[in-house]
Amino acid sequence: MKLCLAASGGGHIRQLLDLQPLWRDQDYFFVSEDTALGKSIAAEHECEFVPHVALGQAKLGNPVKMVIAGVKNCFRAFSIVRKQRPDVVITTGAGSMFFIAIWARLFGARVALVDSFARFKRPSAFAKLAGPFANIRIAQSSESAKHWPGSIVFDPFRKMDGAVADKEPLLFATVGATLPFDRLVDLVAGASTSGNISENIIIQTGEGGKQPKGLETFETLPFEEVKSILQRANIVVCHGGTGSLITALRAGCKVIAVPRRFERGEHYDDHQSEITEVFRDRGLIQIADTPEEFTRALENARISTPVRATTDPSALIDYLRGWIAQPDR
Repeated sequence: MKLCLAASGGGHIRQLLDLQPLWRDQDYFFVSEDTALGKSIAAEHECEFVPHVALGQAKLGNPVKMVIAGVKNCFRAFSIVRKQRPDVVITTGAGSMFFIAIWARLFGARVALVDSFARFKRPSAFAKLAGPFANIRIAQSSESAKHWPGSIVFDPFRKMDGAVADKEPLLFATVGATLPFDRLVDLVAGASTSGNISENIIIQTGEGGKQPKGLETFETLPFEEVKSILQRANIVVCHGGTGSLITALRAGCKVIAVPRRFERGEHYDDHQSEITEVFRDRGLIQIADTPEEFTRALENARISTPVRATTDPSALIDYLRGWIAQPDR
């Protein structure tokens, strides 16, 4: 039994990493994108890369770029599936994994599509497009499942008990594993220049992102190093991706989120707005878009008590383990 674990960079592939008890004893390989996180995974596991492609590229005015990337992705996915011949594919999306799922089904593999934890209200475009080709469809929100016929619900969100370990006076800002996010970097750099940040600062800017002078910056960081910094950092400023949010909350950090906005051309849609609003309403994070909001968020963070949260996929792991073992299930 050969298992293919397919997900694009960032929070999508971190969800597959959380399923490790399911796949660690199997004959498995990853398919992802050539990001810092993807490279970290490739250093420890067999991993194939496909070109990044997403419907949002057309929404942001680059339809030709999307088509070219899609064609390259299609041929690369075919090559991977023909070589590896997986029996089962588990994918958490997104667009760059579409052709992996299609070719795998055509080559006789079974496909489990787990829609992103980020989709609280409605299924993703990837779920809608690839869902008909999947053997099973899994939503991670009951509200999203209502709009995705035939899906099964496993909600992994959990608050965590226990005290938070002592933290350093350190602010860690991260834009995530895939795209630069200069607006977030500018908010942190501006607050530092104006004297509103007394903590030490480390910024992960993304490849090609702004590198403010006088601050400790890195374009990319290995995932293990990110987790090490989070264990030390008191305050985390991050984009609105679930991977960054959950990883910071799990480490007991006080989190300020700056969601990427579609209207600003910062992402392919507004799902980060949806994510951060849900997390804020649950009392887990603060949201800031402007320098004034960021200053207030910093002040509130310093006097607040951190709330730890995580995702617990144990029920999903049990279900998928039984599904893999029983082809007729």
